[in-house]
Amino acid sequence: MGSGGLPARHTSLLDSLAQSGFTVVAPHFERLTSPMPGEADLTLRARRLSLALDAFVQPGETVAGVGHSIGSATLIALAGAQMWLGPGRRVNITPDSRLTRLALLAPPTGFFQAPGALDAVTVPVLAWVGSEDSITPPAQTEWLAHTMRDWQAVDVRVTDGVGHFSFMDQPPPQTTEPLADKQAFLQEHSSEVCKFVIG
Repeated sequence: MGSGGLPARHTSLLDSLAQSGFTVVAPHFERLTSPMPGEADLTLRARRLSLALDAFVQPGETVAGVGHSIGSATLIALAGAQMWLGPGRRVNITPDSRLTRLALLAPPTGFFQAPGALDAVTVPVLAWVGSEDSITPPAQTEWLAHTMRDWQAVDVRVTDGVGHFSFMDQPPPQTTEPLADKQAFLQEHSSEVCKFVIG
């Protein structure tokens, strides 16, 4: 999920996960009206994700979270990070211990700049971003890996020519795709995410 939260935007990835034998839980979220989500937006999304897991995950089962953009940030918070919208503005998200792996596509990491905000995230992380992403540029993902390096390895992938919406089968209107062969990239990243989720 991202700011639009429409599962059909990620058909290649969801189909690959399902074909690999995973149960895919991909709730729909209304599109955010602002480029910077508010506390109510973020807490609602996190709560709805946990409720979806309540409905589909059996006791004792574990979950791999896969998210794009704002969806990635929400998953980081659900994995135990402190999410902040600014000084004194912590977003109250209850961690979900069922999450045991995170695949983060184009993650925005500005929410986690407060000292110690990421200390409680101890699950394996795959963080993937494109060199042409002007919304969540590679420096954000590299910061995440650098910040967590003392206690948690983060597998960082930076793919040349990939933009913020290259991970999506159906990008938002009025966006320009920088990749010449997007279909090949969709297949590649879907396959790699499946391998990561398998562990």
